[in-house]
Amino acid sequence: MKSMVILPSWKPDDIYPSRLAKSAISYQHPLGLLYIATCIQSAGHEVELVDGAFWTQKEVLDKVRAFEPGFVGLSANASMWKKAAATARDIKAIDSSIHVTVAGPFPSAVEEKCLELCEHLDSVVIGEGENTVPDLIARVKSGESLDGVAGVAYRDSGGAIVKNEPRPLIEDLDTIPIPRRELLGDFDKYESPPGSYKKKPIAIVMTTRGCSARCIYCFQMKGERRVRFRSVENVVQEIEELVNHYGFREIRFLDETFTADRERAMEICRQIRQKKLKFSFYVSSRVNTVDYELLKAMKKAGCWAILYGAESGVQKNLNTMRKGINLEQTREAVKAAKKAGLRVYTPFIIGIPGETYEEALKTIDFAIELDPHYANFHSMTPFPGTELYENIEKYGTMSMDTDDYTFEGGAFVPYSLTREQIDELRTLAFRRFYSRPKFILRRLVQVRSWHDLRTVMTGAASFFWLWIQRDSLKVKKKDTGSRQEAKAAGK
Repeated sequence: MKSMVILPSWKPDDIYPSRLAKSAISYQHPLGLLYIATCIQSAGHEVELVDGAFWTQKEVLDKVRAFEPGFVGLSANASMWKKAAATARDIKAIDSSIHVTVAGPFPSAVEEKCLELCEHLDSVVIGEGENTVPDLIARVKSGESLDGVAGVAYRDSGGAIVKNEPRPLIEDLDTIPIPRRELLGDFDKYESPPGSYKKKPIAIVMTTRGCSARCIYCFQMKGERRVRFRSVENVVQEIEELVNHYGFREIRFLDETFTADRERAMEICRQIRQKKLKFSFYVSSRVNTVDYELLKAMKKAGCWAILYGAESGVQKNLNTMRKGINLEQTREAVKAAKKAGLRVYTPFIIGIPGETYEEALKTIDFAIELDPHYANFHSMTPFPGTELYENIEKYGTMSMDTDDYTFEGGAFVPYSLTREQIDELRTLAFRRFYSRPKFILRRLVQVRSWHDLRTVMTGAASFFWLWIQRDSLKVKKKDTGSRQEAKAAGK
């Protein structure tokens, strides 16, 4: 069956402040969609992947008309939900017989409610879709009812909404086909923010799924809260394919915690060196899962940068988020990574439940004390399905506009701060961290190429707007009303 998977059309201004977009914008491979497309193709169907990051809505719809699919799968996180719903509407206007489904973090969180929110959807994929979507397409192709397809909610022939039993998580991740990157088309169109990579083209890889942490703002599949691992052999097979077949020169490992299993991480590094695979890579990790020996082994294998979710410089606020780390662990992890020769990135969060203005200032001081190579200061954004979102009245107020659900959109405001204070603190944090003579000198010393110079100039341009425009961090005017206010208004 001719099938199409679509990431709806979006623009940088939908997510990033327009003045800062050039230093923040990231066009990464839509890995989740790529996995689904690969599994559809492996099941014997013709498939086309459309990444709306590079196409207008009209162009996306033109592709649907040209391909004439019988099945379309849309991808949606919270901030993309309204775009996905509008795309479903427009596809149905082209041909009402096309079966349109939606998958992704938002549908997995709100489940059959997607069908209530969007009358143009035929079904919803809940949870991991690699096995569910091919089963769904098989039913659609045969004209059979979707009754019994695990992990699916749908409209029956009478229009009633039916939710099937959940599909168990995939325990053996090696059974999932390695994504076929040719489905992406031209690799050169994918771009990461200046300074966030060493070489191009860049591939995206996940060697694990899930996370054992219990952070109140992070979405996990129901019943997850654990890490599932691909085998070392399976991971290295994908790396070899990316480097030797596709010609990728850098890999960004998107695992929540690449170092969740220390010996496994060491073995991946050993095999990379043994097979003489030449590429650079970047990982994310938790500060309580690393040590100097491991970081040094990663450096020798080609790792050049590591991201630690530092989040706050106040232990009380780390505890509120259930982060499961302490400030000393963060200090030691940053120190060890620097000693190993790695570039260190540390994101922080402003607007944590119960956080005061003075505590946020301490977080800024902590970021400066750590002196990572780069720091980011996000707004707290609880997504549907998280502990914080589901109990929002306990913690603060929340915008009901899903467009706000980005790390820049400022959807959540704790009772202890105002929206204006959060914007002010974030601006202050960026100004104080990036205007330090030590940081500026280090950046200038690191300039070795045209790419390095372009990175510095792009960052300088963004910093200029931070200084002269007080609201430069705002994406656009948002509705920051509480859930209670939204319900009272009948939204």
